[in-house]
Amino acid sequence: SAVALLLLAATVGLALALGLLPRAPVNRFCATSNNRTGFLCDDSVTCVPASQVCDGVSNCRNGEDEQEKLCGDLPRSLPGYLVFRCSNPTYWVYADRRCNGMNDCGDCSDEMGSLAACPPCGSEWWSCNPVLYEYCSCIPRRLCRDGVQHCVSWSDEYIC
Repeated sequence: SAVALLLLAATVGLALALGLLPRAPVNRFCATSNNRTGFLCDDSVTCVPASQVCDGVSNCRNGEDEQEKLCGDLPRSLPGYLVFRCSNPTYWVYADRRCNGMNDCGDCSDEMGSLAACPPCGSEWWSCNPVLYEYCSCIPRRLCRDGVQHCVSWSDEYIC
């Protein structure tokens, strides 16, 4: 019976090695150093920002962030945690682009509203709505009083 048990264990090990038996899915979710959504490499240390997955550049030592299985049919082939769906269902952005201050969806759905669930503007930002150009409800304070209108109300030039 010990031989049969050993033979069974060897068979299961070989089947796993050859990919004949399904493996448990690996949880690759991680948070980058600036607390953004990321993809965990095989080394269990390197956390690649979501927007650098499937960008044509291997950030993981073994290239797992660029594998065909992951990148073959974007965004469907990506794990859900790496994708943010814009309010227009035909558009999506990488999850680390949500709440980054930039209008990545084109309609500000990645920065405003219940889908995005972004915190209010931080201390490095000036709140004004609506905003012109690439921002949504806040602009970086470094753009205040720069001679360029970013807020429809001009508050970035006169109050900020």
